[in-house]
Amino acid sequence: MKVSIALGGIALAASLATTAQADKLDDIIASGTLRCAVVLDFPPMGSRDASNNPIGFDVDYCSDLAAALGVKPEVVETTFPERIPALMSGSVDVAVASTSDTLERAKTVGFSIPYYAFENAVVASEKSGITDADGMKGKVVGATAGTYEAIWLEEQVKSWGAGEFRPYQNQADVFLALSQGQLDATVSTMEVAQANVKTGNFPGIQIVDKAPMVPDYVALITLREEYGLINFMDLFVNQQVRTGRYAELYKKWVGEGEPASLTIPGVYR
Repeated sequence: MKVSIALGGIALAASLATTAQADKLDDIIASGTLRCAVVLDFPPMGSRDASNNPIGFDVDYCSDLAAALGVKPEVVETTFPERIPALMSGSVDVAVASTSDTLERAKTVGFSIPYYAFENAVVASEKSGITDADGMKGKVVGATAGTYEAIWLEEQVKSWGAGEFRPYQNQADVFLALSQGQLDATVSTMEVAQANVKTGNFPGIQIVDKAPMVPDYVALITLREEYGLINFMDLFVNQQVRTGRYAELYKKWVGEGEPASLTIPGVYR
């Protein structure tokens, strides 16, 4: 009987060890492919070129992460609201999709350290009469549902006690609504605002002010229990910065100024 119990204990320990060793990091390396959720209506982070190929900062970042893992990158186009569901359903391995590192999201997914930081801009219709951030009070404003900007704007409308907030499925719809006069203003990352104004695809819009928001730190995400992959992504982001690759990608896709610092004084990570 003692022998039977001992053998049973050994078998259980072996089973637990096997379970502990099987993780997403190993699975990705074994598969030879890294599937990245990327938002492709969010230039310069993600968009498509004239040949319909995915391009942008996040696309290159996915390729760099895949190279570090020794596998091929596969870009899976998602909208902002689809990023986390794509992870949960297993259709992607990670999201390289400018995802704000909120505490609410951290209840569902695991975050790396920040790989980018955005400042935000107020973009207004030229017909709205809005000339600064305060001018949004009482107006019709909107943003992509579920984003950092949308959450902030909706809270502002509630605090004003006037105006209206409208959520949209994607960034292109927001700027189209703004251009067509369905919105008076939106809040967007400075990079995206500059890119969309520059294209000329949305006539009648202009950047009028910086939004009074703290920087939007964004991180790589995967399933929250995948500690091995999260630890790898943390080190990867660190090396992107210290090798100069972060600055190189910033210059390539944003081009103006210096990339934002990814650290906060007095905080360990």
